Amino acid sequence: MIRIAVVILNWNGLHHLKRFLPTICQYSDATGAKVIVVDNGSTDDSVAYVRQALPEVELITFSENYGFAPGYYKALKQIDAEYFVLLNSDVEVTPGWLEPLVAAMDADPGIGACMPRMRDYQRREYFEYAGAAGGYIDFFGYPFCRGRLLSSVEKDTGQYDDNKYIFWASGACMFVRSMAYFRAGGLDSDFFAHMEEIDLCWRMRRIGYTVVAIPESIVYHIGGGTLPNNNPHKLYLNYRNNLYLLFKNLPPAKLVPVLFIRMFLDGISAMAYLLSGSGGFFKAVIKAHLAFYRNIPQLVRKRIALKGTIGKAHIKEIYPGSILFNFFVRKRRYFSELEW
Repeated sequence: MIRIAVVILNWNGLHHLKRFLPTICQYSDATGAKVIVVDNGSTDDSVAYVRQALPEVELITFSENYGFAPGYYKALKQIDAEYFVLLNSDVEVTPGWLEPLVAAMDADPGIGACMPRMRDYQRREYFEYAGAAGGYIDFFGYPFCRGRLLSSVEKDTGQYDDNKYIFWASGACMFVRSMAYFRAGGLDSDFFAHMEEIDLCWRMRRIGYTVVAIPESIVYHIGGGTLPNNNPHKLYLNYRNNLYLLFKNLPPAKLVPVLFIRMFLDGISAMAYLLSGSGGFFKAVIKAHLAFYRNIPQLVRKRIALKGTIGKAHIKEIYPGSILFNFFVRKRRYFSELEW
C-alpha cells in the first residue's frame, strides 16, 4: 500500500503540468508521497510530456474525458493508498506543503478530509475563490468560505491562521483518508464537475468524520483552468449540482421547504440574467432545473441508500442563516462578520 498518493486529474493541461508538476514532485518527496497523473483523454501532449520529462510519475490514462468526479472515481479505485490528495493541475504547491496535512490526519483518525490555505496564484496576498481557508454552506445550500463570501474575496492578513473544523474541503486540493472516502461512497460520478467535493464531505460528516482546514500548509491556485467563470456550462453545472447536493443530503424535515425556497431564488437569479442581457446564463439556469427534475427518480434512490445516516446529528458548520441576505441586504463582505 502507498502511504500518500498525490493524484492529479488532467485534461489538456500540458501548460499547467509543465509549470507545476516538477515542483509538486520536488516538494512532495520528503513525505515519500507517490505522484500520479490521471489523464482524462487529453488530445495535447500531456501524456508524452509526463513520460519523457518525469518518468518517476505514475500515469493512469483514460480514452475519454470523464469529468472531475467520474475521472477521480475510476482512478482512485485503482490506487491502494492510506491517503489520497486530490490536486488540480493548476495548483502551485510550496515547500513543506504536505507535512502539516499528514500530521493532522495522523494525529486524529476522526478527520476524514482536510485542506491547506488556498491563495490566488495571480493575486498572491489574497485567498482563492474555490477554497480560501475552508468551505461552508448556508441553510439554503449556498457555498462560501473563510475568506470568501460570494464574489467578495479577502486579503490574507493572518486572520484565519488557526486550524478549524469546516464543512467542506476544496476539490482543488483535498487531502482525504481513503477509508473515509470509500466508506462514504466516493465522489458521485453524476455530478461530472463542481460541488462533488461538497457532496462527499457532507456524506463523510454524516458517518462521523470531521473536515478540517490546516492553514500552515499553503498552495496557490489559478482557478478556472478547465471552464472559465463566465462559461454558461459551468453555471449550469453549479446550479444543477447544488440541487443534487441538497436533494441527496438534506434531512427529511428540511428537504421540501429548502428546495421550495431555492426554486424561488433560482427563478429570481434566472430573470436577473435575462434582464441583464445574459441569455446564455438564463438558459443555463433553466436547463439545470430541467436536468434536476429529470433525475429526481435516481436521486430518490440515492436518498434511500443514504437513509441510515441522514439527520443523525446536527452539523454546526452549516450556517443557519442566508449568505444572500447577509451579502446583499446586510452588506456583509467578510466571514468574520457572520453571526453564528
